[in-house]
Amino acid sequence: MANLPKVDAVIVGGGAAGCMIAAKLSQRGKKIIILEQGPDWQAKDLISSQIWSRRLKWAGSVVQLAGKNPIAHNFNTGWGTGGAALHHYANWPRMHAEDFDTKSRYGVGLDWPISYDDLRPYYDKVQHEVGISGDAKAEVWRPPGAPYPMPPLKIFRQGEVLAKGFAAIGLRTAPMPVAINSVARNGRPACINDGWCDAGCPTGALANPLMTYLPQARKAGTEVRPFSYVTRILTDANGGRVTGVEYYDQKKEKQFQPAALVVLAANAVQNPRIMLNSATDKHPNGLANSSGLVGRYFMAHFGARVSALFDEDLENHMGISGNQLMCQEHYVKDSHKGPIGSYTWQICSAVKPNDLTGIANSRADLFGDALHAFYKRAVRGLTSMQALGEQLPDADNRVVLGDVKDEFGFPVAKVEHSADDNVLKLTQFCFEQGETVLKAAGAKEIWRAPNLGWIHVMGGTLMGRSEKDSVCNSYGQSHDVQNLILAGTGLNPTEGGVHPTFTTQALALRTTEHLNAHWGGIAA
Repeated sequence: MANLPKVDAVIVGGGAAGCMIAAKLSQRGKKIIILEQGPDWQAKDLISSQIWSRRLKWAGSVVQLAGKNPIAHNFNTGWGTGGAALHHYANWPRMHAEDFDTKSRYGVGLDWPISYDDLRPYYDKVQHEVGISGDAKAEVWRPPGAPYPMPPLKIFRQGEVLAKGFAAIGLRTAPMPVAINSVARNGRPACINDGWCDAGCPTGALANPLMTYLPQARKAGTEVRPFSYVTRILTDANGGRVTGVEYYDQKKEKQFQPAALVVLAANAVQNPRIMLNSATDKHPNGLANSSGLVGRYFMAHFGARVSALFDEDLENHMGISGNQLMCQEHYVKDSHKGPIGSYTWQICSAVKPNDLTGIANSRADLFGDALHAFYKRAVRGLTSMQALGEQLPDADNRVVLGDVKDEFGFPVAKVEHSADDNVLKLTQFCFEQGETVLKAAGAKEIWRAPNLGWIHVMGGTLMGRSEKDSVCNSYGQSHDVQNLILAGTGLNPTEGGVHPTFTTQALALRTTEHLNAHWGGIAA
């Protein structure tokens, strides 16, 4: 094991949060190292192909899946620099004020230790730095904030058709706010609307970390160490401070990187795995786990997808992997005649041959001549939309250590996830509303996805006001270990009904400003 020199901070994970934190700390003169389990992707590695895009999905150690409604871990996480944000769809709505005080307001879920107003300035800063295309005025449901720096992307025929369906039943739509350039900005070109966003966007129009904060971090001196598999965070003799990170390098050799500060910015499954595997006599239940909450309150969004065929050319191959339009008319959590929770309609993705938004698996119930006939119509007439909905936090949904060990002898992560009656009732409400919209739009055939999708991974290292009810404070600083910082979607006490990446980067920016202002009192 090499005797590596101590650095200011080691960041575990080179995704949306890790790259931003690295950039902001290194720009203030800090020596930063990013340990990334996967490859160090470069912009030239991105190829407009669904086959090649699969390289960007999880390819690390096995993750055990359990519960009544297992998640799709590999699809929801990333592999290599950029993390899941390298293949994300770049839908970037803001969370609403009610998402931060669900317990106080509705008597269910949990409260955040901060409000929307606390996070609002960071939403505004991130959208200026990264660039978002949208129409804030058309988003009549949008919480207060600065207008978007770019106009919305183009709406194609399928968007026009479905917008009429929503309007016919009294629901408003607006352009989906996306972290994709509608015009050339900050050295990146405008979107060409060819729909290869989940391949990483080879043109650079989409704001993935390879195009935004990672180049800034590298320019300021951050070192990226790819193929670094982190096993444990080590602490001093008293267990009061972390001293660095143990990992195995590309040659499968164990290394220890000492640091004044450790930032765990892996995904919401891997952060708890590392913390639970870092147990010592001072931290018998896992690192920084005096609350017993490390791994608990794991969440995912549900995806209630409805599809349809129209007898016209919808230009459905054009657009983005994300969505042309959105609707949040029923975002208010108690507006669904029973179930509690928010949701956003994601309307119209670019239709490709395969994978999530593709033609090939959209009618798994058809075979032979019937399937062939469907394909001929679907090439021009297929469209779909999906309600992205909220699962309320449940302590029994959690990440634990599994009974399988990795190649180095450490237990892998096991995710136990089930849906309760509340979320299942909310999905039924969404399915029925979606079918009503498509019928009003004039669809000739309408059907539901055969399986309920579980999208995004959140929770497991919750922020809160004290060590009794959470793992860290609102800046991601561990309650138990002062120089351990947590970042990413794992911090979220609730998930709302919107995509998490924008909120993750807003939180990461808030954390870095706090670290830079109080470095001497936090870092060892």
